[in-house]
Amino acid sequence: MEKFVIEGGTRLSGTIVPAGNKNGALPILAACLLTEDEVTLRNVPRIRDVEAMMLLIEGLGADVRWTGQGEVSVDCSAVSADGIVDPELAERIRASFLLSGPLLARFGQVRMPPPGGDVIGRRRLDPHLDAF
Repeated sequence: MEKFVIEGGTRLSGTIVPAGNKNGALPILAACLLTEDEVTLRNVPRIRDVEAMMLLIEGLGADVRWTGQGEVSVDCSAVSADGIVDPELAERIRASFLLSGPLLARFGQVRMPPPGGDVIGRRRLDPHLDAF
């Protein structure tokens, strides 16, 4: 049996800032569609999937921009029910389907193209659809 034995006597103290991750950032970016207020997000990783989600939201009429290192400003006040989720962008990331809930809640209807992304086994959409 393996184990760690920690000997010390000195109390740990300090502050760390955990790195942002896409599994946290993508749903939060999608949730910004629920409000017309400007939202500032911090500790957002600057990676391809986050950039794709930002483009998807921007394509719906939002003002989405990097305002600093790991900081994003999202203003969805101009998003309307007429907005169409870009199928080409949606094909880039599986998380594009996360837009469906906030759009449905805000406007009462939504048309979503099939999500894309990497094929890593079965990742069904049924739980999302059941929730609607």
